[in-house]
Amino acid sequence: MPQSSSTANQFTLRQDLSELALVALGAVPGAVMRWQIGSHLHDNNVIVNVLGAFVLGWLVGLPLRPKRQLLVGIGFCGSLTTFSSWMVDCVTFIAQGDWLAALGLIGLTLGLGLGAAALGVVVGRSLVKR
Repeated sequence: MPQSSSTANQFTLRQDLSELALVALGAVPGAVMRWQIGSHLHDNNVIVNVLGAFVLGWLVGLPLRPKRQLLVGIGFCGSLTTFSSWMVDCVTFIAQGDWLAALGLIGLTLGLGLGAAALGVVVGRSLVKR
């Protein structure tokens, strides 16, 4: 017996709300961690972006689980990391005529971020083999 349109819409809405709850549940600790790192370590970009790259790499190294991807990948890492603030800091350095600081910030973040993501994938994969 085919599902009615109303039943299908209710199922989709329920699934959407469940996914939204997972993203929101992951976003809160990610945002709090970002805020605390910025407050205590006075770094709003490098540390959070490198940490987020590691966590996302670790997640990629694990078997795919959609709920975990929503909670940790989109929710936690999405609210922890920041591309826009990183770019604004680079533009601010450039506007101040400090090209070296801008290029240093770009190079440092990209280099450490790529290394952290690769390390995260290796760690995630090593956990699966056990």
